[in-house]
Amino acid sequence: MKTSSSHPTSPHLQIYRLPLTALLSVTHRATGVFLAIGSLLLIWLLVALAEGPEAYAQVQPLLQSWIGQLFLLGITYSLYFHFCNGIRHLFWDVGMGFELETVDKTAKLVIVVSIILTVATWLIAMGIE
Repeated sequence: MKTSSSHPTSPHLQIYRLPLTALLSVTHRATGVFLAIGSLLLIWLLVALAEGPEAYAQVQPLLQSWIGQLFLLGITYSLYFHFCNGIRHLFWDVGMGFELETVDKTAKLVIVVSIILTVATWLIAMGIE
């Protein structure tokens, strides 16, 4: 009787390289989860605003800390990435953009546009022109 350990995994996970489209698919799901977690922060912030200055003052140190700023940056990128990749999927839903060259170009475009929008948002929010 053969054991399952005598058979190699195919494709072998250590040498297999995921295509960019597969990486974007995984990232799209992860950003969706991250946005759901970020919505809890938004709810906390809105409740603190509604409760008054004292409650809001308790939230501010967290949001202004380096970890809070990093989280907000991640939320911003996640929002733009999820939005841009969602638009890409809408085109796929109507049967457009399935050519391999187009799939790769739009994948790269999603990444670049997401980064540009994130940087632009943070520059505007920080008052840098």
